[in-house]
Amino acid sequence: MLKNIIMYLIAVNLLAFVSFGIDKQKARSNQWRISEKTLLGIAICGGSLGAICGMRLFHHKTRHPKFTLGLPIILIIQAIAAVILYTVF
Repeated sequence: MLKNIIMYLIAVNLLAFVSFGIDKQKARSNQWRISEKTLLGIAICGGSLGAICGMRLFHHKTRHPKFTLGLPIILIIQAIAAVILYTVF
């Protein structure tokens, strides 16, 4: 069970990281973009750390409080939830 959770978290964080990179590339070339709702949704589904790393590395969405404040808040909430679940189970 724990192995499956870890594999899921690796996959969703890679997806978040790559999504930020792809969206930044598309923004530079004026192409179709990945919606902010999708980027935040991936973060909420467990990809917050990958999203933060992608945001910082690609310098993407760094002027949007929705991301600069929202992603760390999501990560903190997820970390608290993980600790609670770990101690209960």
